[in-house]
Amino acid sequence: MGWHPTDESRRYGIHLRRFAGPAAYVETLGHLRIAHLTDQHVGRMTPYGVQRAAVELTNAQKPDLVFLTGDFVCHSQLYLDQLTLVMRAFQAPVIAVLGNHDHWSGADEVQHALERGGVEVLRNRNTTITLRHEQLQVVGLDDAYTGHARRDEAVKGLRPDLPSIGISHIAEEADGLWRHGVPLVLSGHTHGGQVTLARLHELAVGRIAGHKYVHGLYGSRRGSPHDVGTNSKTQDEPQGAVYVGAGIGAAVVPLRLGDRGRREVTIFELGCEPGDFVEHHSEQEPLPGRKPTKAQMAKRAAAVIRKRLSRERKRLRA
Repeated sequence: MGWHPTDESRRYGIHLRRFAGPAAYVETLGHLRIAHLTDQHVGRMTPYGVQRAAVELTNAQKPDLVFLTGDFVCHSQLYLDQLTLVMRAFQAPVIAVLGNHDHWSGADEVQHALERGGVEVLRNRNTTITLRHEQLQVVGLDDAYTGHARRDEAVKGLRPDLPSIGISHIAEEADGLWRHGVPLVLSGHTHGGQVTLARLHELAVGRIAGHKYVHGLYGSRRGSPHDVGTNSKTQDEPQGAVYVGAGIGAAVVPLRLGDRGRREVTIFELGCEPGDFVEHHSEQEPLPGRKPTKAQMAKRAAAVIRKRLSRERKRLRA
């Protein structure tokens, strides 16, 4: 299956993880190989060699489609040309959504850099792509961390007779997408906690930051997302799966420790059922989680505006 790391990926410690798709795809899709990368953070903190190695590792798997789930930059627009070069190196169609760092740095400018690299960017909309004569609907949410996600807009016109997959920078948005019949959502944002020794990632990203989904695969890939659970906790909740990638880059410190905190490229074999091959790990139970308060969301939205005004002032002074 072309399941081999490259020399460059070994050098930079990029791990290759592989999973089957939800059982719901088996009857609606032939075999499609999907690659997922997230949180590239192209810039000073992440060497260009890391970006190149991640793309080479992805290309070596010969995916039919590549999904990127946000945070393409760190805190500025200084590396947008480099971002475009990275995107052009992928050898399969690429579909992406934006993350909080992209909005802090200028969402429109980041989107244009991605599009110059041949990437289709979904901001609260869906699209249908045909691969190997198979149709797949892709639902892309804009960044929920900064308050830009609009689920109702994203799922508008979604066809129930076609298979669908969701991409969202923030994994908790999967809960709402499952209600619209989307059985698998790919996401990022957490970097897997970066330091996963002694389960520190679950403490820092889960207990302290309030995320239900920290890294890896959560939920259920069995049955349909329209199904409901059978126990008292989930009897009114739709069933689905969400994957949180550990990411490629870093925005604050480049330190990564522990198997689950390594840089990663993840492959999903859609059309295969769980159990068809050995996976990196099975589905996990979510953490309790904690929704951000209205005050927190207002503060995050204000930060986007403040950073935009700061960029505009600098342009006027230049």
